[in-house]
Amino acid sequence: MEHERILCIYDYLCRYTNESRMASIQEIQEHLAANTGLSTVSALTIRRDIERLTAMGNDIRRKNGPHNTAYYGLVGQGFTFNEIRFIVDSISINRFLSPMQKQKLIKKFEGMCSAAEVRQLISRISLNGQGLSSLDLLENLDQVHCIISENRKIHFDYGKFNTERQMVYYSKRRDLIPVRVVYFNERFYLKCVNAETQESRTYRIDRMKNITAGDKVKKRPELPKPDGIVLDMFEPDYFESVELRVRRFLLDDMLEQLGDAARVKKESGNTGYVSVRATIGISPGFFSWVLRYGSDVEIVSPKNVRCAFQEKLKTMCSLYQEKNA
Repeated sequence: MEHERILCIYDYLCRYTNESRMASIQEIQEHLAANTGLSTVSALTIRRDIERLTAMGNDIRRKNGPHNTAYYGLVGQGFTFNEIRFIVDSISINRFLSPMQKQKLIKKFEGMCSAAEVRQLISRISLNGQGLSSLDLLENLDQVHCIISENRKIHFDYGKFNTERQMVYYSKRRDLIPVRVVYFNERFYLKCVNAETQESRTYRIDRMKNITAGDKVKKRPELPKPDGIVLDMFEPDYFESVELRVRRFLLDDMLEQLGDAARVKKESGNTGYVSVRATIGISPGFFSWVLRYGSDVEIVSPKNVRCAFQEKLKTMCSLYQEKNA
């Protein structure tokens, strides 16, 4: 009964008090009587329980009100409300969690908030658009992290959609050492190294199924550090110092994409363009990234990258040429 009473008092302080809203002993007594059936708890017992909770490391503040009445409030509960709201918003926009999983996670964070704060969490961010359903991402992530922490190889079936929008899973021998989980472009990926060839491989974690641990490895391999900016989840073919001619209104976006490594130079005259140079990994993903900007971004140099992009554009244009009847 004693432990139950202390937990009930702690729960009340968590939910209904903070630094600006405190509760008197009488309010705590009334709550215990109305909600827990503990109707005979004395004021002295409650004060002693609060002292014990404070001695356990809880930051319970006291202030005196009118008629020398003591008021208590629990502050510093780990997360601030703004932090909890940010986490809840992040859960709300996650594309891989089901509505039930989101609700279950959010409920746990609501338990850390006061009643007034919970009401502020009701207005949550919603997704614009509908994603395709996937496996239980949380379970997959947990399995992957466990295998990495145990220094083991990993085995799994990997899925791809067929033309009927059905996920088809392929089971084959994968002698892979999992190295790192990476979040990129709103998806979780697993970076692996092939134990035989030492080549790196990348897999979407939400496309994995029947994940199992393999043999232990003596030493986890290190992934090579990129020699420049990588604009794709997959390893680039090579790196080059690339100069881009960019419309001035895109400069903010360029700097966000390319980071501190980008060097910017104004063009002479009022052309409306700037020159942006950075060392970038050259891959199909890089060319797709440039295509996003249409005629507002031009690859100026080096010549080999510019020529490769020209060939890609020619191939694309040929698809849209009118054929003679």
